[in-house]
Amino acid sequence: MKHKISFLTEKSMSRGLRHLSSADPDLGRVLKKLGSPPMWQREPGFPTLVHIILEQQVSLASAKAAFDKLVAAARPLTPKRFLQFDDATLKTIGFSRQKTAYCRHLAESIIEGEFDLDNLHDMDDSTVRSEMIKIKGIGRWTADIYLLMALRRPNIWPGGDLALAVAIKEIKGLPSRPSVEEMDSISKIWEPWKAVAARILWLHYLSGPAKVRQQCE
Repeated sequence: MKHKISFLTEKSMSRGLRHLSSADPDLGRVLKKLGSPPMWQREPGFPTLVHIILEQQVSLASAKAAFDKLVAAARPLTPKRFLQFDDATLKTIGFSRQKTAYCRHLAESIIEGEFDLDNLHDMDDSTVRSEMIKIKGIGRWTADIYLLMALRRPNIWPGGDLALAVAIKEIKGLPSRPSVEEMDSISKIWEPWKAVAARILWLHYLSGPAKVRQQCE
């Protein structure tokens, strides 16, 4: 039996915000104070996945700076074009040795037909995740951010996101940042709108003073 796949739209996100505001008073207070969060969506495809890999365990600002340099140098950024850059060039752009290896492997997997990003659109969430984490350098966080932002799935929870851990600690008044397991447990109350809850929490986090969002695989 084929799963029905849902996609987040402005209309469904509004529905999710109303549900979460009622279901969780803490999220409701954030929404009352800060208003609705942005959709924070990205175009599906190779460039977006490279961008997300660059965001692993670093600030969004430094990842974006490297990604912008890459896009300017590639024109257009395709797997074939990426493979034309040598290690020295990618280092000057802002790639670590590890992320150079990850993105090369991704590009090669796409060119060789081992991984098809276009096919992910028609897969259910768990299948997308399992297919993505077969690629070296893609863990749960990277797969879930792609699901959440590029594929716009409404019930995705990117475990291991440090900003979400900080935001949960703050709005829930916890004594310390929750672990990945604790975050997963807390997120169950936000079903079937976990991805909308994540956007609310990111909005709270980004509203804080001089904060830099980081992630962990």
